[in-house]
Amino acid sequence: MISPDTLGPTICIGEILAEIVATTTGHGFAESQPLIGPFPSGAPAIFIDQCGRIGGKAAMIGAVGDDDFGRMNRARLERDGVDVSGIAVDDTLPTGSAFVRYRPDGDRDFVFNMWTSAAGNLRWTDAVEAVVSGAGHLHVMGTLLVRPGIWDMTDRAAQIIKARGGSISLDPNLRKELKDDGETAARLAQILEMTDVLLPSGDELQLAAGRSDRQAAIDALFARGITEIALKDGTRGATVFTPGAAPVHADAFAVTEVDPTGAGDCFGGAYIAARRLGEQIATALDLACAAGARNVTVRGPMEGAGTRQELEDFMKANRRITHGITA
Repeated sequence: MISPDTLGPTICIGEILAEIVATTTGHGFAESQPLIGPFPSGAPAIFIDQCGRIGGKAAMIGAVGDDDFGRMNRARLERDGVDVSGIAVDDTLPTGSAFVRYRPDGDRDFVFNMWTSAAGNLRWTDAVEAVVSGAGHLHVMGTLLVRPGIWDMTDRAAQIIKARGGSISLDPNLRKELKDDGETAARLAQILEMTDVLLPSGDELQLAAGRSDRQAAIDALFARGITEIALKDGTRGATVFTPGAAPVHADAFAVTEVDPTGAGDCFGGAYIAARRLGEQIATALDLACAAGARNVTVRGPMEGAGTRQELEDFMKANRRITHGITA
């Protein structure tokens, strides 16, 4: 079961970045081109920012440089209600960065400076200990299972939070190549044993469960002790599965996509925060779908993260794309 917000904040551990986005479509950065930014970014930071925006207790554990990019990120998170006491300021390494350009087909090219930046020098400190010791929920990014240092911190935080009655959510964000790596697969299996809420997209559900059939995958994940699966399915909306109950479905919103980066993280942040604040699944799912959809209408990976009122206004103003449940 997901823990209540009163137990302590939702926390996320991982990279904090400054993102610079090309304003024209094309292939890569081999020539001069117009750019916009910097924007606060990093998947864990986007997720936790949406948690704070919607009104849930939230805290971020990460590292930034003693530079304008770091100050920009800390200021944004703090403005949106996120506790930044667990964000270290590295006086040697710069804040991580990501340059993004969209291809004509909608895919993206990236130039990252992530793990050779402050983000790659994240360590367990007294400040991190203090944040984790009072936390009520940990959200885990599956992409970080490949990073030994981040994994060690994640596992340590998970053990502490579960011991105090807290809960864990996981966005698997898996590629088959990662799942086939023995060490990563072992870490995934370990965190799945502690996971209460799973937030997969598309076939990540089957990859996480090691089953090719969707229903068999759902059953296998429930057998591990997972109590909620919120499956994101793009324009087909999203569906939540719980043991012994009918699926709860929410249709997607029809919007003009400007920048899809961060949509899944905003979905997850809104869903987890709303559930921890006591909302029923149907309400939390509507808010999550609105958060993901609203975020893609604005350039910048967390620029569209919405407050509760902004998300409710968005739902009233935008029509849905009607599909049936696809379980």
